[in-house]
Amino acid sequence: MVEHEALAATREAYDAAAPTYAELFRDTLRDSALDRAILGAFAEVATASGEVRVADLGCGPGHITAHLDGLGLAAFGVDASPAMIKLARQAYPALRFDVGSMTALNIADGTLGGVLSRWSIIHTPPHELPAILVEFHRVLAPGGHLLLGFSASDGPSHLTQAFDHAVALAYRWSPDHLAAMLRKSGLAEVARMVREPQPTDRRQFQEIQLLARKA
Repeated sequence: MVEHEALAATREAYDAAAPTYAELFRDTLRDSALDRAILGAFAEVATASGEVRVADLGCGPGHITAHLDGLGLAAFGVDASPAMIKLARQAYPALRFDVGSMTALNIADGTLGGVLSRWSIIHTPPHELPAILVEFHRVLAPGGHLLLGFSASDGPSHLTQAFDHAVALAYRWSPDHLAAMLRKSGLAEVARMVREPQPTDRRQFQEIQLLARKA
């Protein structure tokens, strides 16, 4: 499957699942103190570059974008799924939401204080990810920050692992390998949060959130 086919398949799957997805994840931040904490830290450091504009890439139904807006950022959302963007615009009409792809963002060079990518890279075929990380670097201002969320692969010998996501084919990543890819793209790791799987989790994967800074 080449990249454009993977993207099209993912878009169609999320279009079909959009209402259910929005209902399931609308209140996730309310129940996760750790997520609220890392997003709060991201909001603080994202403004250090002097830019308050932040892009929520893979924004889905927009609830995280709205949370960032509530933290004082000029946040806007981008998602490949038109159905997700429609739901986001309906739920948060005062905010900006655009249909777009992480492979070619309609954002000027060096204009963002922050890029948030929460589990939005997981559907990207591994050979396409370096180009997306370069795109993240391009749109960030010097000193801007990236917060990247993903599921960890099993052990250091597994750089990536495919798994059967509920919506579309997805990949898990070695955190150290992904941090090295970020460095090659000009983004230096600042911090890493690891959430161990809980007994009630459907999948027993570590959840990783990497915070990186553009030099």
